[in-house]
Amino acid sequence: MNTTTQKQPTRQDDAILRNVLLRLTAAQKILCTVVVAVVVLIWYDLLNRLIAFGHGMDYTGLHALGAQIVEFLKRYNPFFWWAVVVLCTLIIAYFLHGFIQSTRRWAQNKLVSAETVAELVEQLSTPARQVLNWAWQDRRNPITVGDLQRAHHELRMGRFGKIELSARQAQLLDDKTP
Repeated sequence: MNTTTQKQPTRQDDAILRNVLLRLTAAQKILCTVVVAVVVLIWYDLLNRLIAFGHGMDYTGLHALGAQIVEFLKRYNPFFWWAVVVLCTLIIAYFLHGFIQSTRRWAQNKLVSAETVAELVEQLSTPARQVLNWAWQDRRNPITVGDLQRAHHELRMGRFGKIELSARQAQLLDDKTP
């Protein structure tokens, strides 16, 4: 157990939490990367086919509408198909974003094993353990990956200093209360 008394969390604490989080969320990150890569490759092929289809459009059958209409359609044909590509790209990006967010929420709700928590308690410094203790707000439920992510973020944002400050302020108020 790390028994050194420190005033602030160390870089090692940050690295320990980062490595544990990477290990716990690796499957989600790999899944998202693979899905995005496959969708991008498929969409790239489809958009090339769509643009080629647009270039191959023949509007001569619409000569009954007038030469100006046919010329107008020929002139603005590429813009129309690129607008379709942009619209479809935005729709695909929206669905990919939703997929990534749902897998992220799934990963955040994943429970952390007791062995992993024991490993963290053993390796983290006392200030880092206090930040982890602060991040784990609902004691009726086990620690989740989301709790570890919050602890990691708060550790980097100086949460331990805020915990110490609030403890000192509480002590000052308690000492002056009759």
